[in-house]
Amino acid sequence: MTADEIINWLKQTGTPDHVADMARYGIPNDRAFGVPMGVMKKHAKQLGKDHAVAGALWADGRYEARTMAVFIAEADRMPSEEADQWAADFDNWAICDTACFSLLDQTPYRWDKVHLWAPDEREFMRRAGFAMIWALSVHDKAAADQVFIDTFPLMREAATDPRPLVKKAVDMALRATGKRNAALNRATRDFAQDLVGHDDKTAGWIGRHALKELESNKVLAKLD
Repeated sequence: MTADEIINWLKQTGTPDHVADMARYGIPNDRAFGVPMGVMKKHAKQLGKDHAVAGALWADGRYEARTMAVFIAEADRMPSEEADQWAADFDNWAICDTACFSLLDQTPYRWDKVHLWAPDEREFMRRAGFAMIWALSVHDKAAADQVFIDTFPLMREAATDPRPLVKKAVDMALRATGKRNAALNRATRDFAQDLVGHDDKTAGWIGRHALKELESNKVLAKLD
């Protein structure tokens, strides 16, 4: 398995119809191959892990090449500096979220990156910080409640960022945190209520949207 072989597979597997569909979801498609996510996941699973090949695929720069890089990269072999570089390269929400949910949330420095990336003014770097919280709320089973509560100041700071991809990431991180357990649900609802009273309309929207789900009978019943 080499990076060139994987890129050739992407070229052969992609379709013009899927390239056209990508634009509908805000994914750059000017150099895309047009390979569906599920097809890439299945092929990557068959290939196995190879961090050196992942690095070469990432350097290619195209969306699907970088997606395959995420799937075959090895979290325990990824230096902290490399994670920062990949995050700085994010140029769309799809590769950002895929990397956070399928790779970066498994690294030993994952919580450090939350606190480094979330305050960053760059759109996708900031989104990555909150995508990591969202991912870790699901995947980091051993994390104490306090590490999530410690992210509330990051959410408060970013809650006034009007960029849609940032606003939605903060919202998702907040709601995911509040669905982790009953104690975090209470803490998150208190925090969301504070946002509702904020004089910034973006922060207010995030607070109201989070409360709507976190106070719902459906969520509360699961946490009892």
